[in-house]
Amino acid sequence: MAYDLDGALLEVCTCNILCPCWVGEDPDSVPCQSIMAWHFDRGNIDGVDVSGLTLAGLMDIPGNVLDGNWRSMIYVDDKSTPQQEEALLNLFTGKLGGPVADLVKLIGEVVGVERVPITFELDGVAGTVKIGDAAEAEIVAYKGATGKESALYDTVFSTIPGSPAYVGKASSYRANVPALNINVDLKDHNAVSGPFHFEF
Repeated sequence: MAYDLDGALLEVCTCNILCPCWVGEDPDSVPCQSIMAWHFDRGNIDGVDVSGLTLAGLMDIPGNVLDGNWRSMIYVDDKSTPQQEEALLNLFTGKLGGPVADLVKLIGEVVGVERVPITFELDGVAGTVKIGDAAEAEIVAYKGATGKESALYDTVFSTIPGSPAYVGKASSYRANVPALNINVDLKDHNAVSGPFHFEF
């Protein structure tokens, strides 16, 4: 087995609420500019334990999310050892196959990789993420009539394939990545969170 991972995703983007990308429609504005952060509560990649680490990407998506050609800056948790960093990058460059490879094949160019402090905090399906000095966001969840968090299931696109995606709002979203022409300072835009289990 190449990897066996459990954790949670926090994602925000420049789309309005709800993000049309998840159902295969074009983003509200082009390009769509997004934070995607995966935190690993437990798991290993090719025998390397990556529990407690986070890997994040700032994504510049030029059109329909399914058309690919995303440009990305990848951020590796600075708490990782060289072996853990190598394992995470092997996973998120698609070298190990499986559901993660299916997702990252949408990335056409990685403009850089940086080791930075990453803060990932989750309270239920709400939370905060901070990626060095490059980006940060705070996410609150929407709830349905029963008081349970609103969720998307079986969407044509997902950053956590096989798992429900909880719909939220980024009460704040800031990012500054000159290499991707990203300079964002927004309130009340789209956010998604959810658990994942990646295994292959």
